[in-house]
Amino acid sequence: MDTLLTHQCIKNIRMLLKDDLLRIIRSQRENLVSHPSGIIRENLHNVRIIENFALVISGIRRCGKSTLLLQSMKTKEHSNYVNFEDPRLKEFEIEDFELLEEVFEQDFGKCDLFYFDEIQNLKGWESYVRYLLERKKNVILTGSNASLLSRELGTKLTGRYLKIELFPFSFREFLIFRDLEESEDSFRDYLVTGGFPEYVKTGIDEILQTLLLDIIARDIVVRHGIRNPKLITEMAVYLLRNVAREYTCSSLTKIFPSLGSVTTAVSYLGYLEDSYILFSLSRFSYSLKSQQINPKKIYAIDNGFLRANSIGFSEDYGRLLENYVFLELRRRYRELFYFREQGECDFLVKDKTVIVSALQVCYHLNSRNQKREINGLLEAMNKCNLDTGYILTFSQEEEITIGNKRIVVRPAWKFDYDAVRVG
Repeated sequence: MDTLLTHQCIKNIRMLLKDDLLRIIRSQRENLVSHPSGIIRENLHNVRIIENFALVISGIRRCGKSTLLLQSMKTKEHSNYVNFEDPRLKEFEIEDFELLEEVFEQDFGKCDLFYFDEIQNLKGWESYVRYLLERKKNVILTGSNASLLSRELGTKLTGRYLKIELFPFSFREFLIFRDLEESEDSFRDYLVTGGFPEYVKTGIDEILQTLLLDIIARDIVVRHGIRNPKLITEMAVYLLRNVAREYTCSSLTKIFPSLGSVTTAVSYLGYLEDSYILFSLSRFSYSLKSQQINPKKIYAIDNGFLRANSIGFSEDYGRLLENYVFLELRRRYRELFYFREQGECDFLVKDKTVIVSALQVCYHLNSRNQKREINGLLEAMNKCNLDTGYILTFSQEEEITIGNKRIVVRPAWKFDYDAVRVG
């Protein structure tokens, strides 16, 4: 019995010592500062200090969140930084934050700005962030799980945080990184390469394949206690292969009988979306119930990512273009829908309670598809009382007037996605 109690006492002893923590924090800072700061991300201007608010940067793993933090840190005279993804901090608990502040002050002096990388790995972190805000400190943090961050922020930080999302490189960032001029050739390259920085640099498909498996293993299987990792991996690959197509959770249970129920399919899909692998797009309806029960369309975080992890996308430029347009809209707008009644329109953009823009995507408009594409767009425009609609193509550019409706045809890479609200 004494031996058992001794073992239990040893197990409960705090294993993280101040000297060890100091060494880890110094090492992290040295590694971060020595890391190339890369091209300036377009989101950098959004990473700003706002008194009494924490700033939350969320996004898929390896899209550049740590680099964005580094770029922000370099604009500040002094700051505190810790990366909770570090395996050396596996013993770190919320009680250790007091020790962490002592380390920061000992090594760098007093500072009111805290950067926390991948903070969702630490249980109870939101309570400490609230505590910092109450002490008039400034906090900028990152995380890779949308739902987890939102749920935990909502418990302790309601009304006390602002959130921005970081995606892999945009086309403009891709051009800067590759030192290329904007052209049809460079856009075609981007359509298949996507924007994950490490992949843009190396072109090695295994990087994106390993990333998918890593996200599923670390952010989904372990976190949610999934007993069949192969099943959710196969489901993810299937959905990536069917980007820009409709699905229902009921149909997924027929394709993957091992799911057992629609409830499990809904949960698995939610895990994939929370990790930013996939996005679901609802069919537009003024009825919320209809939006929930109608089929949805699926899109992926990045074209290179979906191409590397599925079969048949190397030459499917039409769906790659549609996924590109979705991502450009999703970077800017949260309420997006697709339209389907007699015809179909790929994207509707909603601002508050009003649909403000309708966009159709067609790689090449020709005599075989022109009637279908235009009629679907016109139907959506009439339904939503819009005077102007857009058809985004790979290279075509013209304007079409039908009655009192104006249809603008533009190359997707030349289109101003920031201006769709004025359409």
